[in-house]
Amino acid sequence: MPRPGSRYLGLLVFTTGACTMGAEIAGARLLAPYFGDSTIVWANTIAIVLVALAVGYWLGGKLADRRPDLKSLCGTVLGGAILVTLVPFFARPFLGASVDAFDELSVGVFAGSLVGVLVLLAIPVMIFGAVSPWALRIAMDGSDVEHAGQLAGRLYALSTAGSLLGTLVSAMVTIPLIGTQRTFIVFALAVAVVASIGLRKAWPALIPAAVACAALVPVGTIKAAGEGDVIYEAETPHQYLRVVEMDDGERQLELNEGQAVHSLYRPGDYLVGNYWDEHLVLPFTASPRVTRKREASWPGRIAILGNAAGTVARAYGHFFPETRVDAVEIDGKITEVGRKYFGLDNPNMEVHTEDARPWLEAADPVYDVIMVDAYHQPYIPFYMATKEFFELVRDRLRPGGVVLINVGHPEGSDALEENLTATIQESMPHVLRDPVTETNTMLAASATPIEAGNILLAAMGKDSPIPHALGPLAGSTAVRTELPLTGGDIWTDDHAPVEWLVDLSLLDYANE
Repeated sequence: MPRPGSRYLGLLVFTTGACTMGAEIAGARLLAPYFGDSTIVWANTIAIVLVALAVGYWLGGKLADRRPDLKSLCGTVLGGAILVTLVPFFARPFLGASVDAFDELSVGVFAGSLVGVLVLLAIPVMIFGAVSPWALRIAMDGSDVEHAGQLAGRLYALSTAGSLLGTLVSAMVTIPLIGTQRTFIVFALAVAVVASIGLRKAWPALIPAAVACAALVPVGTIKAAGEGDVIYEAETPHQYLRVVEMDDGERQLELNEGQAVHSLYRPGDYLVGNYWDEHLVLPFTASPRVTRKREASWPGRIAILGNAAGTVARAYGHFFPETRVDAVEIDGKITEVGRKYFGLDNPNMEVHTEDARPWLEAADPVYDVIMVDAYHQPYIPFYMATKEFFELVRDRLRPGGVVLINVGHPEGSDALEENLTATIQESMPHVLRDPVTETNTMLAASATPIEAGNILLAAMGKDSPIPHALGPLAGSTAVRTELPLTGGDIWTDDHAPVEWLVDLSLLDYANE
C-alpha cells in the first residue's frame, strides 16, 4: 500500500499541476499586449508548455532514480515557485525589448511569441513537469509493487485535477479580479507553501513570505504607449485594454497588442476622419424609394455588432438623434470606458453586453441597418463571417435594409475581403466596397439593389436626410465606393478558416 507520505505527495502534484496551467493562461495574457492573442500566439504557448512538460517528465524520472527523497523534490519545486514569481517582473522589459528587436529584424509574431514563451515559461514548467514521476518514485519506495498502477493513477489524476483547477481559476477568477502579475504570484505562493512544508525546516518558510511580499509590488503601467500617455488600462475576462491620450486630447482605445485602434475620440468633434465615419453615409446606398417611404427618418433603427467604446453610436446620437441604436458589445468594461473616456452619450441607445450572434438570433427583424465591426484583433470571429450568419443578418433587416461590414486586413491583402464578399452574396447579392484606408474596407450589402450614387441623391436638396455637416463626407464616400471584388470562397459554419487566412496574410506582410 502507499507509504504514509503519499497524501502530501498528492497535494504537491495537485498544486504544481494547478500552477503549470495557471502560468500557461497567464503567460498568454502577458504576451497579448505585445504580440496579440491570435492562434499563432496560443499555438506557441501550448506547444512550448507541452515540450517543457515532456522534458520535465523525462528529467523527473532520471532525478527520481538518482535522488529518491522528498527533500530534494521539495527543494526543486521551491526553486520553480521562485522562477514563476519572477516571470511577470522580467516579462515586461523583456517583451518590450523583444518587440523592438523583432521589428528591426522583420521577424513576425510567430517567432516573437515563440521566443517569448520559451524564455519566460519553459524552465519553471519543465521543473513542475518533473514532479509527477519524481513523486511517484518516492511514493513507491518500499510500497507493494502490486499497487503501483493504482498509485500512479492516483497521482496523475490529482495532477490533472490541479491543472483543471488552475485553468479555470486563472481564466475566470484571478486574471479578471487581480490581474496577470498577481495571478503568477498567487499560484507561485501556493506551490511555495506546499513545498516548504515538505522540507520540514523553519528557513524554507521565508520563501513563501517573500513570494507573498511580491504581490505588494505595484503593477504599474502594463505597456507603455509608443505615442501619447496611457490614461487607463485594465485586464478583463476577454482582453487587455487601454486608453491612450495624445497631446491634442485625442483618445484611442487599444486592445491587446495595440496594432489596431478600436475606438477614437476627438474632443468637440463627432467625425474622426477614419472608417467609423463611413457608417453615417453608407446606409444611404439604399434605394431612395426605401429611404423616403419611412415615416421616421432613415435609418430609423440600427444595430451595431461590436460597439467598442461607441465612436459610431456617439456620432449617431449627434447627427441622427431620432435613430434608435442597439449597441452590442461583449466586453462590459469597454462600455464603461466608452462612457468615461470617449463621450459615449446617446439618449436613444440601448447597450447589450452580449456576444453578437446569439444576441442577433433573439432579435426581431426591425433594423434598417446592421453594422458588423466585431473584431477581436486581428480576426473577425469565424461565426460572424459565414453564410449562415449573413442569412441571419438578412432576416433581421427590414425590406430594403443594409448591412455594413468593416473588413480590417494587412496592407495590400484582399483575401479576407474576397471571401467575405463571396459569402455575403449568397444571401445578399448586392454588394459595394468602400476602400476607406489601406487597412480597412467597408462593405455594404443588401437583398435589394444599392448604388453609390444614392448617397449623393440623399445629400442633395433642402430637405436632405443627410445633415449638411456630412455633405463633404457623403461626396467623398460616393466617389470612392465601387463594385465588389470577386474570386473568394463561400464560408460556412462548418468551414470558415478565418484565423488561418489572416495568419498567413500577417506572415506574408511581416516577411515583406
